[in-house]
Amino acid sequence: MITQTITPVTHDLGQFEVRRVLPSRERTMVGPFIFVDEFGPGELSGDGMAVRPHPHINLATVTWLFEGAIDHRDSLGSYATIRPGQVNLMTAGKGIVHSERSPMGELATNPGMFGMQTWLALPDGQEEIDPAFEAVTDLPVIEDRCAKAWVIMGELWGKRAPTTTYADTIYAEIVLAATGALPLDAGADERAVMLVSGEASVDGIALELYKLAVLAPGKTMTLSSERGGRVMLLGGEAFATKRHVFWNFVSSDRDRIVQAKEDWQQGRFPIVPGDEEEFIPLPDKPKTVSYP
Repeated sequence: MITQTITPVTHDLGQFEVRRVLPSRERTMVGPFIFVDEFGPGELSGDGMAVRPHPHINLATVTWLFEGAIDHRDSLGSYATIRPGQVNLMTAGKGIVHSERSPMGELATNPGMFGMQTWLALPDGQEEIDPAFEAVTDLPVIEDRCAKAWVIMGELWGKRAPTTTYADTIYAEIVLAATGALPLDAGADERAVMLVSGEASVDGIALELYKLAVLAPGKTMTLSSERGGRVMLLGGEAFATKRHVFWNFVSSDRDRIVQAKEDWQQGRFPIVPGDEEEFIPLPDKPKTVSYP
């Protein structure tokens, strides 16, 4: 049973579109997921993706690609090229700065760009942990003749990903061939699915492309497809304490966000080695804000 369907807000970036389903007026979180963007598919040209250095606090970012590549750099000195099959988890904790850019040597081939970026709110008592970064490729894969799933975070279908989790979290990519089907575990407090290509249904109810379908808790359901499709499954532990969002900052404490805004304006965040020349200024009216 689908209890809620959230339509994304779409931003056209020229070379590809970004569709944001969380946070929304209808719902702020699903489990620890407080920000869910789907981007692409699209082809890159010129400078490609060029997200200048910007800060985060009290959250962890999760980047997962279906197509393309992104160079990640952060203020810890981390550098990694994200490609399909690799999950990048960047824990902001008490504060981190990072940039995301297309690998310059690959832009001549007009590479594709298609994937997900999500933010996980850190649990009470862990919001101000030390920042960290990890890139994980040895992810469990569940596969049969008509279905294949990558467990990106948490435990699903009896397999656990090695990716760090701070709260109970489930996150997976599911690819169904024609007539493929896969059960959706019922253990998470909250869970949702998003169809990102093709077609699929949950217990016979058709999913709408790029919309987030929130599923009833505690009920085992079946994801299936007649013609083939790609679906993201996400969710986990329900948070009892409200989280506030302003721009790239998430916190249970509004005053902490005010402090982060001031720290960024005053240059108190660390720099990103190898990407020191540019930064994104604090916006007056960010596209990511808390809803009352």
